This record gives sequence, structure tokens and C-alpha cells, in this order.
Amino acid sequence: MRQALVAEDARTLRILKARQLFFQRGDLPGELLSTEVLRSWQRCHRSGIETAVRGVAADPVAEQVLKQEQDRSRSLISYALPVMEHVYEHIHDSGCVVVLADSNGLLLHSLGDPDFVSRAQRVALQPGSSWDESVRGTNAIGTALVEERPLEVFGAEHFLDHNGFLTCSSAPLRDSYGNVIGVLDISTDFRRYQPHTFGLVRMSAQMVERRLFDFEQSRQILVCFHSRDDYLGTLGEGVLAVNGDGFISAVNVSGLELLGLRRQEVMNRDFSVIFEGVLGRLVDQARREPERPIALRTREGKTFYVRLRGNLPAVGAGGRVIGVAEEPIRPVRLPEVQPAEPAEITLESLCTGDPRIQAAVDRARRVIGRDIPILIQGESGAGKEIFAKAFHNSSPRRDRPFVALNCAAIPENLIESELFGYQGGAFTGARKEGAVGKIQQAHGGTLFLDEIGDMPLALQARLLRVLQERCVTPLGSGKTIPVDIALVCATHRRLRDEVARGAFREDLYFRLNGLSVTLPPLRERADLRQLVHNIIGAEAEGRAVQVSESTMRLFEAYPWPGNIRQLTSVLRVALALLDDDESEINECHLLEDLLEAASDAPIVAPMAEMPASAAMVRPLMPGGEMVSLEEMERQAIQRTLEAVGGNISAAARKLGISRNTLYRRLGQL
Repeated sequence: MRQALVAEDARTLRILKARQLFFQRGDLPGELLSTEVLRSWQRCHRSGIETAVRGVAADPVAEQVLKQEQDRSRSLISYALPVMEHVYEHIHDSGCVVVLADSNGLLLHSLGDPDFVSRAQRVALQPGSSWDESVRGTNAIGTALVEERPLEVFGAEHFLDHNGFLTCSSAPLRDSYGNVIGVLDISTDFRRYQPHTFGLVRMSAQMVERRLFDFEQSRQILVCFHSRDDYLGTLGEGVLAVNGDGFISAVNVSGLELLGLRRQEVMNRDFSVIFEGVLGRLVDQARREPERPIALRTREGKTFYVRLRGNLPAVGAGGRVIGVAEEPIRPVRLPEVQPAEPAEITLESLCTGDPRIQAAVDRARRVIGRDIPILIQGESGAGKEIFAKAFHNSSPRRDRPFVALNCAAIPENLIESELFGYQGGAFTGARKEGAVGKIQQAHGGTLFLDEIGDMPLALQARLLRVLQERCVTPLGSGKTIPVDIALVCATHRRLRDEVARGAFREDLYFRLNGLSVTLPPLRERADLRQLVHNIIGAEAEGRAVQVSESTMRLFEAYPWPGNIRQLTSVLRVALALLDDDESEINECHLLEDLLEAASDAPIVAPMAEMPASAAMVRPLMPGGEMVSLEEMERQAIQRTLEAVGGNISAAARKLGISRNTLYRRLGQL
């Protein structure tokens, strides 16, 4: 880790030297900067952009204009958003923001850690702002659009001085025809830069492009190919979209790389120009054995393994395609985008020794199978969605869908269509065949609405009507569809307070609050050690890994502002940093931010937290002199620890304080 910091310091010095040389003579040696960044600096310099511009280069567009642009990019947002949520779940609490921009550099949506988001907003890194290179100078979003390739802009490589605290990794997003339609970006403070971020954003862009490709070409024959059969079904496979006449209508970037061809050499060509063999016979074989890879040669003699999916037509005599299959295969849903919770997560499995969790589980068990909605309250990251999934898996609906929607993670103008679905042509950018909403998808199962407190008021009325009538009406349709759902909601807000200030409907609150359970924050739970053990068991992939006692004590003293989500992230990183011959997690495997926060934690607690048991300690020393309050506290803690054999958790319970408070007192004393 220290070597990495030295390397980044050297990189910063190299960039600062490059800036000095560039602005002295207008050019510099190529080894000081990447070619893409140097070209961008030259463009900015020629266009007269000032590096020392003060404040925000351009104000964000009006909210109404932003909504119009989001509506125009509805398909892009709907397919990128699940990927962004998945990425953010893995880099949560690392001081970063995940950003989606359109082809003009206008930021459409973002997900980020609150502390960093507030800093990013000072330089307009927020939805509604343009990060076109002509407006913001060299930056990963705008420059990636100009260069049409993934790139990273580190610290002072940003042309504008006030953007120098950022490090941004971006990758353009292309539709199935090769047109750049947007950019996916991960931005952070350059001092918290992680080398893997660039690879992560490129892989995430591939996921989005794959989802878009499947959507745009869902009516075509999709020919998936790779030189290795075990790579079929991965993001690295090539994909050709072939119409019923045998002509190629689209190809992905991986396909072009594997074939070694340019897009214009593939598009609108007959399939037989690229591959040997009759397309109809290939389709016929794929219909009979859909999972079996087929070996196929190109006209240049390369051998690829091929698997077909998508809309496979019927085949007549001689291998001629004669029609379209009545039941087209739906586009593949990539498992990386929405990882499902393991089926073994049940209410019983959540009971790991904390009495408040046990009480919540016992209350939830009593309403299983009854038409009673559950409202789960607790801080962000406290495990509300896991509890909802466990409730579903413990219910008679366990074999039916569990459908989750985060009301805070989707732009306001998209929530309605996500929740209720829409009929084809209901709005600009709507799919011709329409879309099924989350409520209808959950029919027979459980609908989980996370952060329900962030649902817009207008939609609250529609949701209340659905809950009362048990019917849903898609946008643009007059037809009502009966639905049978169990409803579980969650929020980190106090809904009573939201009702009092008019931000949440009182009638909906009473309808949702059938059974309310509150999950304690991780810092107040008594089962931290068991949670650590369980998370390591799930993430260690069969390795026998333990946590050192000193590290465990640090965990017990740390306040965990990100709760279980943060703990999981910390343990994942620690497991990744373990060498193959190591089996114990120590402080050297932990994130520096966590170690710094732990060392900076206050060690003085209010006297109001002083346990009553301390008052029973004798106020005199053996010689008869008076005892200070600090000495009384020391004696109380020492005697209690001796009585429980040094067990911190037991001592904290006996003293009537939390483990964190006890550790702070020990550090002070």
C-alpha cells in the first residue's frame, strides 16, 4: 500500500512537470502524458479555455430541461441504472460517485457517497451539468466522448485547476450499431484513487452495452461466438445480430476484435461472407441442441465456437429460413447486474445472537402468510433488504418472485414506469412492446420497496390505490390487471415526521405500517463477531480465514457508519489482500480510511454514560484518601472485566454501556 502511495506521488509530480512545460512552450515530451490527455490539452489551449477559471464553468440546466433529457435517454438510463447500482454496492463508502452522461456530456444520473457528492457538486459534477470538453476542459467524460475510447484523467491532468482534486475513469457507451450514446464514469478524490477502478468502469460499460444490444436486437438471431467455448456467455464473447434474410444488422465491439475486422466490413453483409456454412442449418441445429456449442470456421480460416439465442426462426428444406418462431427467446439477463441473495437466507438464519434482531424476527414470524404489510426501519446499510429477502424466503411465497425497487435510486420521472409498467408508445423512448412494471412482476410473490420515504407524493396516491384495489394500470393503458403481492417496505427516515411535514401521505403511512420492525445499527449489535464469521464464510470461497483478536477489537470499537454494508465491503477488501499462504486478517489488510477513523475516534465519553454500577465502588483508597471519579471508573471497569474473564461484550452488558463506549473508556484510562 505504501508503494502504491509513492507511485501516485511520482505520478502527480510528473503531471505537474508536464503542466509547467506545456504552458511554457505549448507542447511536451509524449512520455509525460497519455496521448489522449495531451491531445485534449492541445484542443483546450487552441480554443482559449482558461485553466484558472473561477467557480462553476456553466450552471446546471433547469430541472424541467433535465427531465426532458432524461426522458429522451430513457432506454439508456433504464439499462444503465441496475449496473450503476451494482457497481456502487461494491465501492460504497470509498468516497466516490458513479455517473451516467449522455452523448453530449450532460450528466443524467449519479450515485455516490454523500460526503464526496457534496464536494463534487462544488465543481458541478451533478445531474444537469454539462461536462463536454469544450465547457469543462480535459475531463474523463467529455474527453472520452471526443476520443471515443475509455480513458482515465488523474488529478492535475484535468485542464481546469479547480478540477484537479478529481480522478475520473470513464468508458463510452455504444448502441448495437456502434454509435456512442453516453458515458459511464467513476470519479473520486485523486488521493483515494484505486488502480482497479479503470478496469471496473470498462467492465461495467460492457454490461450496459450488452443489455442495450439484447434489447435493440431482440427480434434478430443472435450469433454468439468465441475462440474458446468456455468464454461463451461471458462479456468477452462476440455477438452478431442476423436478420431472417441472413444479413448482419449489428455487431458488438468484442465481435469486431475477435474477427479482426472493422464495423463497415461486417455491417449489412451476408452471414455467409463472414462464416462458412448455411445459416438455416445452423439455426436448425441450435433449436435442437440450444446449449451445445457449434464449431464454425470463418472465411479466413479461424475457428470459433458458436451458440445461438434470440429470435430463432423456423427452418425449411435445404436449411432455408422460412419464418419467425412464435415464442422468441427473451434476451439473456446478465447475472452480474442483479445478483440474487442466496436462497438459504431465512428469518432463522438472521438470528446470530443480538436480542433486538431476535425480537424483530419473532415479530415478523407472526405475520407470515397473512395479508399484513411490513415496514422495516433502520439506518442505511443496516440490512433492511436482507431482512425483506429472509421474510420472503420464510413465507409460503418463497417459490414466487421477490422483486425489489429502490425508490431513491431511480430518477423521479422514471419511477412511475418502473413501478406500474407501460403500454407500447406511452411516451417518447418507450419500447414498442411496452414493459411490465415491478408490481406486476411481483404477482404471486413479494414486492420490496426500499427507501419508500423518498417516493414522490404523486406516486404515493397511485400506490395506495393499487394496495386498496389490488389492481395495477400500466401507463398509457386503460386496462386494469389484478395482482396478488405481499408488500414489504423499508426506509431510513422516520415516516411519522415525514407525514407531519407533509412529505408523506398519512393514509399511505397507515396502510404500509401493518407491522413495523426496527433494525439496530451495527454499532449497537451484540453479535458483531458472529456477523464477521458469517460474512467471511460467504465471501472466502472455501478458504479457512480468521480475524486476529486485535483486529476484532478494532471492529468492536469502530462505529460503522455504513453498518453491515460497510462491514461486508471491508471484509471483501481484506480477503482480496490476503496472500495465498495467509489465513488471518490483520490491520494491514484493512482500508486506510477505517484505520484512520479508528485512531481518530474520541476517547472521552459524556459523564451521563457513567454506569450506575460505578457508584457502588468505594470512594476511599486503602489509606483513607478520597478517590477521584476517574479512579472510581477505572476500578469499576477493572473489576467487571475480571469478573467476566476479560470478555469485552459481557463486561459492556454488565456495566450497562455499549462496547464502543467501553473501548473509549479503556483507551482513556
